[in-house]
Amino acid sequence: MRTWAALSALLTLSACAEKAEPTVAYLDLDCARPFEAQAQALARQAHLVPAPEDPAEPYRFYSSADGRTSYLITKAGAPGHPAIMMQKARGSDVVTTGCPYGDKKGYDQLHAYLDGLKHWTRGK
Repeated sequence: MRTWAALSALLTLSACAEKAEPTVAYLDLDCARPFEAQAQALARQAHLVPAPEDPAEPYRFYSSADGRTSYLITKAGAPGHPAIMMQKARGSDVVTTGCPYGDKKGYDQLHAYLDGLKHWTRGK
């Protein structure tokens, strides 16, 4: 009888528990795709949040709602344009990858900038 009471209580508690959010998969970069086609496909993904557009910045940022995946898509005037970069959180690390469609030196500059943001902290 106790077993049934315990089982009944357990089933009642599990019915009230919050359901796990479904895992959302984000597109990986495919540097064989043309820049425009890939940029549009990335930006159209569901559950991706665009950062407010800053007219002074020559790129757009898009991030997953959980903050574990981010994309940077360059606009005209950006170093290395055209280029797309992706950052993925893996445990406590953030891995940056990208597709340098344009100037390699500018792309390397942009890659270094993004990697520098991983270690940025707000001053006291």
